[in-house]
Amino acid sequence: MAVVWEQLEQYQPTVMKMLAKSIEKGRVAHAYLFEGQRGTGKKEVSLLFAKSLFCLNRKGYQPCHECRNCRRIDSGNHPDVHVIEPDGQSIKKGQIEALQEEFSKTGVESNQKLYIVEHADKMTTNAANSLLKFLEEPHPGTTAILLTEQYHRMLSTIISRCQVLSFQPLPPTVLATYLQEQQIPPHLAFLAAHVTNNREEALELSRDDWFAQARKIVLQLYEALNKSDLRALFIIQQQWIPHFQEKQQADLGLDLLLYIYKDMMYIQLGEPEKVIYRDRMNDLQQWAMACSQKRIIENMSIILQAKARLNTNMNVHLLMEQLILNLKEGRAFV
Repeated sequence: MAVVWEQLEQYQPTVMKMLAKSIEKGRVAHAYLFEGQRGTGKKEVSLLFAKSLFCLNRKGYQPCHECRNCRRIDSGNHPDVHVIEPDGQSIKKGQIEALQEEFSKTGVESNQKLYIVEHADKMTTNAANSLLKFLEEPHPGTTAILLTEQYHRMLSTIISRCQVLSFQPLPPTVLATYLQEQQIPPHLAFLAAHVTNNREEALELSRDDWFAQARKIVLQLYEALNKSDLRALFIIQQQWIPHFQEKQQADLGLDLLLYIYKDMMYIQLGEPEKVIYRDRMNDLQQWAMACSQKRIIENMSIILQAKARLNTNMNVHLLMEQLILNLKEGRAFV
């Protein structure tokens, strides 16, 4: 199913509005720089924009998605739309020169051509200088779209010759909706949407059985904390340590635990719409009633201290056991 304009407007309303106006007013720039984090829709927007420019049956600024040009852009086979990707670790001068040679020719089917450079920040110095000359003297009807996650690594001279459009991190509610559209259960969708605002990462994570089990262990750990520190220590030894084996995994586990306390805070503040563990609302309300706001804040601080200590050489098993005792007694790490 083709990505449509309305879908991308949910993710990047400002970017899509600016592109729509440029198409409607016939003021398409000769070069754009799409910058933002991975997973924010830069590639999807660039291809949709290309379809709008080449569509044979465009309505306003929106492509039809059905004509010959739209279908060929979707399949990557349009002769006047070219995508450049890194060859290994970088984009090389030869790739840019081949692109220039191709664009020196008349368009195969029209007077316009468009090229997309993915990871434009990975161009070698020679490639960047070669592209700069191309941008300084653009061929009529040529449109360039450069994509980057590392805006600060781009040559300032290249940036100055492009219209820069910044792609914002996706709001958790929008990302959660997207995940649910991909058949992800709501309780995992809301959690994954807060762990990362990258669509690809969130989708991969929420489909991983490891993530679902991680959520289960964290909730069990909090329930055990309310009953017995010995029970909580048992869960750390028997479930947490075997499951969260790498430091990155342990850091994620601490985030999941932190979200429980955040949810309790939201409930106490009368903002239940911000709760992440929505399927446990009844439990969260009971936990929030049994815990003072001061204690919630203290325990959130304790978890953040534990996250900081993960980056040291401290043994993770000892760190987690100390965390349990600190959370139980409401004392900070020393």
